[in-house]
Amino acid sequence: MPTGESYWHAQDQTSRLEELTACDPQAKELPLRRDVRSLGYLLGTVIKEQAGQKIFAIEEQLRRLSIRHRELENALSAEQADGDAERELLRQAAEIIAGMSVADAYHIAKAFATFFELTNLAEARHHKRRGLAHRVNKAEEKPGTIRATLQRMKNAGISADAALDWLSRIEVTPVFTAHPTEVARRVVLFKRRRIAAELEKLDRLPIAEPDVESIQQTILAEITALWQSDEVRRKKPEVHDEIVMGLDHYSVSLLSPIAPIYESIARHFNEVFQVDLAPAELPTVLRFGSWIGGDRDGNPFVSPESTRDALQQAREKILNNYLDSLEQLRQLLTPSTYQVGAFAPLQQALDAYRPQFPEAMHEIDSLPTGELNRRLLTLMRHRLRRTLTAPAEPEAYPNEEAFARDLQLLDDSLRACGGRRLADQLVEPLRRRLTTFGFYLHTLDIRQHARVHAQALLELAAGAGHADDPAAPLPEPPSPQTGALLDTLRAIAGLKNTFPPRAIRSYIISGASSVQDMLSLVWLMEMGGIAVAARPENNDPGVMPVPLFESIEDLRNAPAICRDLWSRADYAPYLDSWGRWQEVMLGYSDSNKDGGMLTSSWEIFKAHRALHQVADECGIKLRLFHGRGGTVGRGGGPTHRAIIAQPEGAFTGAFKITEQGEVIHFKYADPALAQRNLELMIAASLEALTRTGLVEAATDSAWETALEEMSAAAFSCYRTHIFDNPDILPYFEQATPVREFELAKIGSRPSRRSQGRSLDDLRAIPWGFGWIQSRLLVPAWFGVGTALEAFAGKGDRERELLRTMMKRFPFFFDMVRNVEMSLAKVDIPLARHYAGLIQDAELRRRVLPMLIDEFLRTRRMILEVTGQERLLETNPDLSHSLKLRNPYVDPMSLIQVELLRRKRAGQESDELDYVLAATINGIAAGLRNTG
Repeated sequence: MPTGESYWHAQDQTSRLEELTACDPQAKELPLRRDVRSLGYLLGTVIKEQAGQKIFAIEEQLRRLSIRHRELENALSAEQADGDAERELLRQAAEIIAGMSVADAYHIAKAFATFFELTNLAEARHHKRRGLAHRVNKAEEKPGTIRATLQRMKNAGISADAALDWLSRIEVTPVFTAHPTEVARRVVLFKRRRIAAELEKLDRLPIAEPDVESIQQTILAEITALWQSDEVRRKKPEVHDEIVMGLDHYSVSLLSPIAPIYESIARHFNEVFQVDLAPAELPTVLRFGSWIGGDRDGNPFVSPESTRDALQQAREKILNNYLDSLEQLRQLLTPSTYQVGAFAPLQQALDAYRPQFPEAMHEIDSLPTGELNRRLLTLMRHRLRRTLTAPAEPEAYPNEEAFARDLQLLDDSLRACGGRRLADQLVEPLRRRLTTFGFYLHTLDIRQHARVHAQALLELAAGAGHADDPAAPLPEPPSPQTGALLDTLRAIAGLKNTFPPRAIRSYIISGASSVQDMLSLVWLMEMGGIAVAARPENNDPGVMPVPLFESIEDLRNAPAICRDLWSRADYAPYLDSWGRWQEVMLGYSDSNKDGGMLTSSWEIFKAHRALHQVADECGIKLRLFHGRGGTVGRGGGPTHRAIIAQPEGAFTGAFKITEQGEVIHFKYADPALAQRNLELMIAASLEALTRTGLVEAATDSAWETALEEMSAAAFSCYRTHIFDNPDILPYFEQATPVREFELAKIGSRPSRRSQGRSLDDLRAIPWGFGWIQSRLLVPAWFGVGTALEAFAGKGDRERELLRTMMKRFPFFFDMVRNVEMSLAKVDIPLARHYAGLIQDAELRRRVLPMLIDEFLRTRRMILEVTGQERLLETNPDLSHSLKLRNPYVDPMSLIQVELLRRKRAGQESDELDYVLAATINGIAAGLRNTG
């Protein structure tokens, strides 16, 4: 097509509008196809302009080969991994790539990677478009929405008052981590948002043709800017960079949807229960947390200065947001006492404030005497500025409660003088943000490994022992590790006095395996000057030690450990100070690496249920913290489905969940997406709490027996063939780009906890990363097929039981669907190319056929259990998305293999390393997973 063509031109805007709101399965996809096609045309223009016709021609040749390869692969039966024809097509593509220079390979990789950037934006836009169409058409609410959940509650006989009581128990806390799985640079994320904003304009019909052309030219310029930008970091990010990047999402997409979420809940509540509930009457159900700047586990670069920086940056972010709101309110809230009368308490408060805040009076006195609301807002702005720049000064707000009192006074004044709508529309959103974010934005969790605490105790005990026996040899001074820990603890004590005490309230103990791990930390914290117990008089919740159970063994022991802890007389005062609440974290990533997908999922389910049973017996209110990764192999998958799949009766309504890396961007890229995902978590929590019929409430004992048997089989298979197999680590290091992981410069944290060479030393993220990049995704499915086949092979009764579990057991359904999603991303022909990097042919022959055999078995059994003929048969949207992406991922995988071969053959250059890192980025964007 000619460059000057208007790709989004609409000859009939009425028909275009009908497409945007269509319900027909084919018609509703037309806007997405148009966006992807048009963005592809624009990218082609940029490639020809920036890299030349030759690169464009090679890219098109590789794309056609890859599409044909995928067409043949999709036609394979469930018993086939690949065929000769597909291998030949990949061989031809690999031959073309082998003849490329590194520079040409980079341009080709960049072309495909940029296409994924654009496709991801088009799909995100289409999700928002379909959500709007759903509302315009007044379609039946989907089961997982707030309204549908409330309707089921009403149908179950729950009254409005009871429903509000249930809602008051909900507290959803997404916790953002710096785990290195977000490959995109900040500048790239910024350009993504600019292109997304232009795409959104194209849906605002009617739209004049010159405007369409202008938007197209703007998008073309942005794609050009993307092409000319470094997509890979030239230097590894420091902790400060991660802190700043982690805060970006708040101003872009997390602060603005908070009030609309509560307005939406109130609207649905009123529609379902026929009441008149104001958003302000709803309980606060959302909080936010972060690990960025507080997580020290295996990251020596997180220092006390990092923690202070994280707290300061978060505080500045939210206070500046409040200041912007106050400035807007100063412009909008202009009611005059000459028009509506005066609210006496407001006048009295202003009179009382006059001698207290003399510096603010000059500006206040410059305002009209009748505009009392603006005068109060001006004073509030003055005090909040002081809070930001000089929080210790007397004119600053001492805490968020003092600021809230002034906001309440403003609200009262408006309502008393006929301004209810002004209060509802203008003041209430700020009040809701204040109750959500306070003066600290989010809680900052501290995390360190139990081994570090234990080592510190040993070293300190050695010093104390010498005091008892001066004749003994002088012990070694504390190690640098222990010194850093003690510095951290002293710093935390000071920071809780400098910043709002609620900003730090949890200290997570990685690798917790005993009661002593908890008590040791309590002792160390108090020695460092930290108030562990809550101090209500200071609005200080204390610092709760939070055990993180990660291995299969520790998950099995977790209930007994917690029972012992919660039964101790010396721990009871702490529990009492925390209102009998205790937080416990469950690790999905490491348990998967330790025991495989099925066993990890089942042991977490059982630990979850048993912990709640023990908590009930001990009078504990339990908040579970789910350490889920972005990928299925690290506990990922649809969050709503996972929440409602929790064990029945094992949920208090309060939970925390990690959000990290690329998942943060996919779920919270803009306000509409953020609002949708947060509402889904709230709705799922309400459903899991009330159990009104969306999923089966009870668990049949036969299902549990079956899963115990299958878990044992899967665990044995995984440990034998993966974890304890001496061939796996050398295969993994040679047939995946895991050794090149650091080239992508994704995060500040090292990929290994120590310099050891075992799977134990390797972190779960690079473990998942390597298998995803090499297109096998082993952690997400290995052992599942063996377990299902062995159980189903016992007879028809067992096969029928599996089908029943698929229909009626939410946990099993969720696990199977997550495995299915991962299997759909596996590519055996490409995995063979990666295996070709292994020089030891015998090693390759021992491992790859074993992996392929288990993959085929797992795919066959998943299809049998789900009653499908092909993967994702019942999830056409995801199936379509993968079919759209795969032909563009494949050439990047082949380029990566070729460059790995060159690098490992001795070719070394900064250019080659950069292009390798670019393929890592591109494949991650294409598969929408890093690690």
